[in-house]
Amino acid sequence: MKPEQIWQAALGELQIQLTKATYDTWLRDTRYVAFEDNVFFIGTPTGYAKDWLENRLYGTIRRTLQGISRKTVDVKFSVWANAVEGVKVVQNLHGDPTPKAHAKSATVAAPSHFTSDGRILNSKYRFENYIVGKSNRLAHAACIATAENPATAYNPLFLHGGVGLGKTHLLQAIGNYCAAQGMTVLYVSAEDFANELISSIRSHSTENFREKYRKIDVLLMDDVQFIAGKDATQEEFFHTFNALHQNNKQLVLSSDRHPKSFNTLEERLRSRFEWGLTVDIQPPDLETRIAILQSKAEERGREVPADVLDLLARRVQSNIRELEGALNRLLANADLLKMPMNAQLVDHTITEWIPSHQTPTPDAVLKAVAETAQVSLDELKGPSRKKEIAQYRQMAMFLLREEAEQSLPEIGNLLGGRDHTTIKYGHEKIKDEVECNSEVRRMVSQMKERIYNRR
Repeated sequence: MKPEQIWQAALGELQIQLTKATYDTWLRDTRYVAFEDNVFFIGTPTGYAKDWLENRLYGTIRRTLQGISRKTVDVKFSVWANAVEGVKVVQNLHGDPTPKAHAKSATVAAPSHFTSDGRILNSKYRFENYIVGKSNRLAHAACIATAENPATAYNPLFLHGGVGLGKTHLLQAIGNYCAAQGMTVLYVSAEDFANELISSIRSHSTENFREKYRKIDVLLMDDVQFIAGKDATQEEFFHTFNALHQNNKQLVLSSDRHPKSFNTLEERLRSRFEWGLTVDIQPPDLETRIAILQSKAEERGREVPADVLDLLARRVQSNIRELEGALNRLLANADLLKMPMNAQLVDHTITEWIPSHQTPTPDAVLKAVAETAQVSLDELKGPSRKKEIAQYRQMAMFLLREEAEQSLPEIGNLLGGRDHTTIKYGHEKIKDEVECNSEVRRMVSQMKERIYNRR
């Protein structure tokens, strides 16, 4: 496998190993530069990112590269971005900040746009390459309307959904579109906003901080849930929100939950988050997952058989990030092991890539279902025929069968002595609905998270 392919496969694994904030902040905008004497030379957009990767993530990255390449390798980082000139320059292998004339691989195409503070908007995140399905159609349409008519269509626009469902892609797509129209755009995570506020207070430069955030046309804030419970940050963001909104500037926010679910968020902020349009992004259905895999494979210039994509999409259902990571691992295995892309390779990839869970106990499954559905165990096991209770009970049947590996009669006994044909029907019903009903898919995913995270 070529060194650049190894680096891409490593990014796929690191995307799973690290938190979203860590990956997006420090690794997403890195670039493969060269491979010499068993050393990977990787470009970083800033000197700060270079220092962070060397001091905090070096060991993890090196181990991941060695695991994929199956030999002893090293990794070195150098700065490749020159945001002032708007072009990308890679340090040569000896640390000279000017590019080597003969190093063709060291010249990296520049992302399309920069935010008002010089941060890079990732050019990969565009509306044209966002895969649209039933689970995200409304969010996609709302983002396009917002980009085309800032501060007119929906202000603020609030996107919420689970990890790895495409919220950051849509935020940056808005940013790229608006920047192309000459608007001043600022993309930031809520965590960065809080850290910058703390730094400005320490350095007595809060006026500069406020000017930076209030003299822009579009503010894109990712993972806004991080400001919950931080009083000073909420206070500052409240005034920033008001200043932008009153001046007809666009705000787009994303979070892992609905504003109503913020228990430690001030009411005045929660109400402002709901002023415009609040849109939910659900986990993708089977057809969307297959389309995403096809798109990612084409981006890498690889042909993957349709039946392999279908099988991979059925095996990885949680989110887009894990889906992309699984594809990266599949392609890496195909190159390293010289195996054809077939069902056997998918099985090998999934077994190797997804951490094995100890089989949960039936009690753990039932407790997770009851807590997620907010019903009692007695209701779950009892005779109630209420529509919602019956559906939660069928989800329990599905998870007891799939996760706890219980037989149909055993599940019947656990759920109040029900007949095995009833259990079979409930299991098959939820198995079908997980693929076609986004709400059921979301509930089942939450139940699985409870089952495995509690252990």
